[in-house]
Amino acid sequence: MKAPPFDAVLFDCDGVLVDSEPITNRVLAEMLGELGWAISTEESMRIFTGKAVKDEAALIEARTGFAITPEWLHGFRGRRNEALERDLLAIPNAALAVRALHAALDGRIACASGADRHKVELQLEKIGILDCFAGRIFSGHETPRSKPAPDVYLAAAAALGVDPARCAVVEDTVTGATAGVAAGATVFGYSPSDLGHSGPEALRAVGVAQIFTDMAQLPGLLADWRPAVA
Repeated sequence: MKAPPFDAVLFDCDGVLVDSEPITNRVLAEMLGELGWAISTEESMRIFTGKAVKDEAALIEARTGFAITPEWLHGFRGRRNEALERDLLAIPNAALAVRALHAALDGRIACASGADRHKVELQLEKIGILDCFAGRIFSGHETPRSKPAPDVYLAAAAALGVDPARCAVVEDTVTGATAGVAAGATVFGYSPSDLGHSGPEALRAVGVAQIFTDMAQLPGLLADWRPAVA
């Protein structure tokens, strides 16, 4: 493929590269149920997808009366990681898109996730593309603010030595897309019809430049991208 007119491409992880949200929210729903909040996996996905569980501690306490502790979060992450190791699958065609863009941009791609680093690395290794992001993984747990703040995307662009305005960001939720737009990047919204991904209208409303429904489309969309003329 020809090189895209961007200096770098920054990928979200959950919902863009890996189909992790149903697994993570199944575990979360089970553990919230143990605290007294009877919640389905689907309801958990509607509430928590795109957000860090640690950032929703006030909501969880309001619904359960339980103040989230570091120990509870550690237990959640352990149970979640076991389930991901066992059940995780890649988003269809994500690995092909990543490798095509890695080659076209001489490695100038990164993964900028709201999740903790261990989870991101576990997932990328599980689907066989960790090598494409070696040294270029960024976690919102390691920045002052999580998504929807732009911090993790700004950190990724700075580490790559590129202007955020010269980056393409690939996101699938309003929370993440808001972060990419706030960073000044051009955001491409992956929006299949499956539960857990934000819809096209919601993504456009926060400034997403292009909607697509199959990761196989992404390399071509980026290579052919021409910004609209005002």
